[in-house]
Amino acid sequence: MSGTRTRRAVVTGIGVIAPGGAGREEFWNRIVSGKSAIRTVTSFDPGPFRSRIAAECDFDPTEHGLTPREIRRTDRFAQFALASAAEAVDDSGLDLAATDAERVGVCLGSAVGASITLEEEYVVVSDHAQEWEVDPQHAMPFLYQALVPSSAATELAVRFGAHGPATVVSTGCTSGIDAIGHALRLIEDGEADVMIAGASDAPITPITVACFDAIRATSPLNDTPELASRPFDAGRKGFVLGEGCAVLIVEEYEHARARGARIYCEIAGYAARANGFHMTGLRPDGFELGEAVKDVMAQARLNCDDLGYISAHGSGTKQNDRHETAAYLYALGEAVRQVPISSIKSVIGHSLGAIGSIEMAACALAIDRGVVPPTANLTTPDPECPLDYTPLTARETRVDHALSVGSGFGGFQSAMVFSKTVKDGAA
Repeated sequence: MSGTRTRRAVVTGIGVIAPGGAGREEFWNRIVSGKSAIRTVTSFDPGPFRSRIAAECDFDPTEHGLTPREIRRTDRFAQFALASAAEAVDDSGLDLAATDAERVGVCLGSAVGASITLEEEYVVVSDHAQEWEVDPQHAMPFLYQALVPSSAATELAVRFGAHGPATVVSTGCTSGIDAIGHALRLIEDGEADVMIAGASDAPITPITVACFDAIRATSPLNDTPELASRPFDAGRKGFVLGEGCAVLIVEEYEHARARGARIYCEIAGYAARANGFHMTGLRPDGFELGEAVKDVMAQARLNCDDLGYISAHGSGTKQNDRHETAAYLYALGEAVRQVPISSIKSVIGHSLGAIGSIEMAACALAIDRGVVPPTANLTTPDPECPLDYTPLTARETRVDHALSVGSGFGGFQSAMVFSKTVKDGAA
């Protein structure tokens, strides 16, 4: 991206549903505490599986204002999105009824969509897989809405009266960053003034657990679930599945300033690359992720010394952690050794497509509150990951600029920078 941006995008509202506490403040308190929300799976019998742990959300849709009709027709991932968006809109102070609906859009990311509903309904129509020819008469009337991930974006548009661009982004584990990035571009291009943007996933189902078991990507440390997610630690054994959602209100800067909005930060840049290398493998040199980081830092006009925090992808697999470390060193040089980096997946697990938006919410709050959350369970650093990964304890420090990265199966590599906004409008 080149040239001077004439339209800028800022974050004016944050809503989060995450393991260990529903809502923005409970989420923040949890990740700052470093207390893991990972436990033995409770939503189904995990006994037959290699990995039997996950970071589950204790979520009651009625407590978050969903109507019986919304609950009936929506999958859990869409319910997360509705609840998070409601919190974000309320936090932003936007009066949507007084806002031009044609200038309000939705962009939602998701990796696996309504996988819970699809699996549960297959069990019903196949009589627990006893019948080869399924009977559609026994399916729920909203099964098509479960098939298409776009249904969640539709639900948000209907709930909040958004008549502008409505999009679903599905790029695996980078979906959350990419959805916010797409919202940024729509605002920069003048297609919208307000975007309800983020990502949601509820992948804790037997079929998803079986998929990751098959490639031995998830942690088998079932006896100590709270210690199982160990990014950058020599004793890590794989990532831990999670679920959740974060929605941000992304607003054109002058639009936000005109209404006197409280601004968390500016979206200073977004970049994405693909490695074209392997469906689940990563090049050890971290080149493509490094290139995305170099691009986004150039967009934001920053040097490494300007960064106050890096929110790592930090999945807790040896392949990813070493790839990511190499990418930082390639893109940012030796100066990156002085920047605090952490992975909140150590506390709330890896919620696939949702995690990028949740990590961006963490970046916005880190800038707002001057605290870097820790990497939990990092007791014995991997010598091949020799950076400051903020072990065990949160750190109070000024954060004017925060970088977050995502790396996803399929070769997706994304990076985004949030910056403390200059209130006078200077770039």
